[in-house]
Amino acid sequence: MRLKTSLLKEPKHKELVSCVGWTTADELYSCSDDHQIMKWNLLTSETTRVVKLPDEIYPIDLHWLPRSIGGKKQSQAESFVLTSSDGKFHLISKLGRVEKSVEAHCGAVLAGRWNYEGTALVTVGEDGQVKIWSKSGMLRSTLAQQGTPVYSVAWGPDSEKVLYTSGKQLIIKPLQPNAKVLQWKAHDGLILKTDWNSVNDLILSGGEDCKYKVWDSFGRLLYSSQPHEYPITSIAWAADGELFAVGSFHTLRLCDKTGWSYALEKPNTGSIFNISWSIDGTQLAGACGNGHVIFAHVVEQRWEWKNFEITLIKRRTMQVHNVLNDAVDLLEFRDRVIKASLNYGHLVVSTSLQCYVFSTKNWNTPLIFDLKEGTVSLILQAERHFLLVDGGGLYLYSYEGRLISSPKFPGMRTDILNAQTVSLSNDTLAVKDKADEKVIYIFEALSGKPLGDGKPLTHKTEIVEIALDQRGLTSERKIAFIDKNRDLYITSVKRFGKEQKIVKIGTMVQTLAWNDTSNILCGIQDARFTVWYYPNTVYVDKDLLPKTLYEKDASEFSKNPQIVHFVGNQTTIRRADGSLVHLSVSPYPAILHEYVSGSKWEDAVRLCRFVKDQTLWACLAAMAVANKEMATAEIAYASIGEIDKVQYINSIKDLPSKESRMAHILLFSGNTQEAETLLLQAGLIYQAIQVNINLYNWDRALELAVKHKTHVDTVLAYRQKFLEGFGKTETNRRFLQYAEGVTRPNQIPSSTATYMAIMCNVLVSSVLFTRPGMIWLLTSVLRW
Repeated sequence: MRLKTSLLKEPKHKELVSCVGWTTADELYSCSDDHQIMKWNLLTSETTRVVKLPDEIYPIDLHWLPRSIGGKKQSQAESFVLTSSDGKFHLISKLGRVEKSVEAHCGAVLAGRWNYEGTALVTVGEDGQVKIWSKSGMLRSTLAQQGTPVYSVAWGPDSEKVLYTSGKQLIIKPLQPNAKVLQWKAHDGLILKTDWNSVNDLILSGGEDCKYKVWDSFGRLLYSSQPHEYPITSIAWAADGELFAVGSFHTLRLCDKTGWSYALEKPNTGSIFNISWSIDGTQLAGACGNGHVIFAHVVEQRWEWKNFEITLIKRRTMQVHNVLNDAVDLLEFRDRVIKASLNYGHLVVSTSLQCYVFSTKNWNTPLIFDLKEGTVSLILQAERHFLLVDGGGLYLYSYEGRLISSPKFPGMRTDILNAQTVSLSNDTLAVKDKADEKVIYIFEALSGKPLGDGKPLTHKTEIVEIALDQRGLTSERKIAFIDKNRDLYITSVKRFGKEQKIVKIGTMVQTLAWNDTSNILCGIQDARFTVWYYPNTVYVDKDLLPKTLYEKDASEFSKNPQIVHFVGNQTTIRRADGSLVHLSVSPYPAILHEYVSGSKWEDAVRLCRFVKDQTLWACLAAMAVANKEMATAEIAYASIGEIDKVQYINSIKDLPSKESRMAHILLFSGNTQEAETLLLQAGLIYQAIQVNINLYNWDRALELAVKHKTHVDTVLAYRQKFLEGFGKTETNRRFLQYAEGVTRPNQIPSSTATYMAIMCNVLVSSVLFTRPGMIWLLTSVLRW
């Protein structure tokens, strides 16, 4: 990826250009110390003067009112705020008419920014004050008073916080009074520019120490550049948060969000005082010290999938390279390319007006349809369909171009969604809520309606990244997510009434990805590259999970690596310096997944015997139990030396009734509640009571016995024996209450026939349970 820059031979402004701002993707306004505001039309290459400002106004900063929020066009989207050196800010219409001038600061107003909703304006000045204004220019509050000039300001993603500079410090201050202020030393010199992105929640800063840095919203340093030759005079995020640009003297640099540099240009511009990205993120403009306005287009973006490599060689042209046979195809588009995605045998390209869908089998006949909203900010693909995200909403399309659904949820803001907060599978769409970051909305892909009972998935802490698995049945669909503490959790997306169990399967996880052909999960956790060959193991046999993992030292990937994709048995990881590392994982677990999904259990056992790998046997054991295939589970557990589980499986196989076997399989997986419910529904009351006795769940056992008016004496006898083993006496009031009115089996009744009946009843009912308590009962009968 690089920047293709363009400069006019002669500058249009006579003095330095202080600020620039885009109205549309093809129209730019620039302001200069020559008091002129110029309009640049990139389609016609025309430059016209909008207005000449009064001689006392020297422009410093410009920011357009947001054009659209949540798909709704603002009525006053045709105006901008201009800050100047005379201590005022000016609200100016698109035609150049000054609607209002407001005395704001003592000394120059160094920066002004609208919030994301366009309802409030923040200004900072040489007097060290940070002020909040209404949309009409009325002062709401003075947020801060610093002893030094404040050179730059930015809103937080939720418009509830403001980031501003103070000498060498960066300060984040919430709008709410008495809220905690976050402040840290960010640079060794004066900080000149800062920016905060609403999509990735990352902060940029650049200053007179000639470095630019990337921070998270807690003030933790993620990246620090090497010192440049000159101070960093401008810095700006692209709207989607994937790229940012850095400006300095005769320097323009394009960087990835993690900090490493894609490209460095050395144009003859003087210092670049201000950088503004176009709405679609395909180009940027810079305000230059020598009177020029520099334009730069992002080109040579690359997409890879299996044997195909696609490069954007021009704004409207892509080159397809098949590395197997060296075939090259050129794809021409009517308008400039904004976003593209290559996966699952399809290339999806969005231009400013249309969407193109190519099949990798035939590049000559794309499917083309018009877009409702021009600026697509995200494309996600699944095997059967793809998702387009733009300013108007979420749109799910088939690869034939048919609109499938358009999911919606309360307070939806599509402008802040990215690949970490949205995930798509063949039947499910998951979206992380920005208003409450503990919530994930889950939709049915075909209808766009909320899945299951309609309630969103809620976690106890804020969620950072989400990912849906790609294969298998809808009823077994799983979602993995990383929370703010970097813990990795997995849960089922199917939710009907009962609260679904959310299980932690990893800690200190930086990044994750599901495999495209089987439900294998990989991630980087605590300096180790980890592959969960069968994450569902946590729901089957949690103790077995560590045996189903593959781990490799990840120190070679350096700090903060990111998994780009996990296709087939190859994982691609991008290191912090931008280089790509390819890792291969064993192909056998994917083959095992394929055999199990096709119920080819004999082939699965044969594969494990051939590979002779304990990890594979452990995966097969968990898969077999999950599918109630106990004969295969017995073989697999025996192969990994889990003898106690083999014996338990054998005892399950000997049970006479189907319900009992099913209940014991559920017990084996730790699903006590489901096992008890199954037994009660089948009328096996005593077994349900015995399950709770064996788990020492005494209160529940007594509750069931009393409710069904049977075996109260048996529960009391077991309880008494249990207490006697520890030399304790009964203290539970409920047990004492029932003990007074019930004769326990170890206190022989006067009627021999009655005692025999009790013993026979107990023995017949409990013959299905091979537990130590049974031995006592048998001994009791023999003694009698």
